[in-house]
This record gives sequence, C-alpha cells and structure tokens, in this order.
Amino acid sequence: MSGQTSFRWRSRIALRVICLGATALPLAACSTFEGLNPFSGEKYETKILPDVPADDIYNQGIARTQAHDTEGAVKKFGQLEKDFAYSDYARRGLLMQTYAQYNGGNYDDAVESGARYVKLYPNTPDTPYALYLQAMSQYSQVPDISRDQGQSAKALELFEQIVQKYPNSEYANDAKFKIQVARDQLAGKEMSIGRFYLARKNYTAAINRFREVLAKYQTTRHTEEALMRLTEAYMGLGITDEAQTAAAILGHNFPDSEWYKDSYALLKDNGLEPHENQGSWISQAFHKIGLSG
Repeated sequence: MSGQTSFRWRSRIALRVICLGATALPLAACSTFEGLNPFSGEKYETKILPDVPADDIYNQGIARTQAHDTEGAVKKFGQLEKDFAYSDYARRGLLMQTYAQYNGGNYDDAVESGARYVKLYPNTPDTPYALYLQAMSQYSQVPDISRDQGQSAKALELFEQIVQKYPNSEYANDAKFKIQVARDQLAGKEMSIGRFYLARKNYTAAINRFREVLAKYQTTRHTEEALMRLTEAYMGLGITDEAQTAAAILGHNFPDSEWYKDSYALLKDNGLEPHENQGSWISQAFHKIGLSG
C-alpha cells in the first residue's frame, strides 16, 4: 500500500472513530454516515471505495480528450495534480491538460496551463512541447490587422523562445515559419496605421510607422510598400533627399517591384531621380542587415 493510500485509509478510519465517539454531539454532525444511530433500527453497512490508480485517471483523461470532452478531460488531468502531487503523473497530467484545452479551443486556459508547466518543469523533454502549445494558443487568437495585435506580439515572443532555447526540437522549424507570419502581421498593422496618417497628410506620423516596418520587420512582404510610402511621405514634407534615398534603396533591392515603378514615377514627375544618401537612416538600416550594398 502506498504512503498516500495509507494516509487516506487512516483518515477514513479516524473520521469514523470521531463520529462513533461523539455521543454528546447532535447526530447531524455525522449525517454523512447514515445508519450510525444504534436506535434507528437500520444496520450500517461499511463500504470502502477503492482509490483509483493514477494510470486509470490518466487514461480516462485521454479517452475524454479523444471524445472531444474538453471539460471532462481537464478535470481528469487536474485530478492527477491533486491526488498525485509532485509525481510524474501530475507532470504528464498538466501537459495533457494544456493540450486538451488547446485542442478544445480554450486558448486562454491553455496559455495559462502551458506557462505553468514551463515554470514548474523547465528542463523536461516535454518542455518545448508545452511552450509550443502555449505559443500556438496565442497564435490561434491572432485577429486581422484592423484590430489590436497584442496576440501576435505574444505569439512571436513565444515562438522566438522555442527557436532560441530549443533549436533542435521538432517544433523549431514550424516556430520559424510562425515567427515570419507573426512578424508579417505586426508589420501589416504598422502599414495600416501609416497609410491612415499618409492619407490625412500627417506625414511625420506616417513616416514613424513606416520606419517601424523597416527597423523591426524588414524581411516581411511589407518592406517594398514601406519604402514607396516613405518616398511619398518625404516628398510631401519636401525632404527630397530622403525621398530619393528611399526610392534608390527600393530599386536596388526590388528592381522589378511595382512599388519601385510608382516611386520612380513620383520622383520623375518632380524632376528627380532615385539617389542613395548613405548617411540617411534608411540606407544605414538596410546596410545593417545586408540588403543594400
């Protein structure tokens, strides 16, 4: 008999002794054990409910997960933490609880459970998977670019942790792909706001947004448009040197781009040609990561 089972057995016996010996107390105090009153005329039948083994609870949780009974699965896996604390079953139960919540679309709960697993068990073979489930739960809640992109930022941070901490894990390659998608989403949000300001001729505010795209999300598909919009915004401010630089960088890196054709035409209409000023922040930003030379 395990120590935990023995403790429960002793607790049950102690409770019975307390109830049987409390003759001075109202019988209602032991109402849980119906039939203990010797004058009731009813015979009390002792029934000991056997403890459920951990592997049985775990398998029941798996069965409920497969049956898409998320709530039932979470309860079973949570029971392992309560009844078999600090055991390997408790650890596995928390991991499967995270999976059941993610699989059932309970993303916020899965994020919380996944974070708890990583905190409690930072060095197990399953830690990368728990972190991946946490990241995927954030990723699954990413909205379109018209809405706040907080989920995108959180997902990006978690996927980057997977790549940095567990580069050889089976989740690293997918994390790299998801990083690019999340970065593209965040860049898209910046572009959306930048276009809003540009349309209202708030050129400085627009430039700040397009600058964010080049500084943080230069490898996304939004880079070409950001450079063209910078050409447009700087022309609006009359800062032709920066406009020419943006167009020159665009033409050098994306010569076949439709955005380059538009920026070139805009400069030509104003009697200008693309020309890179290597002292410009735009030129320095591109030279920094080797996209311009």
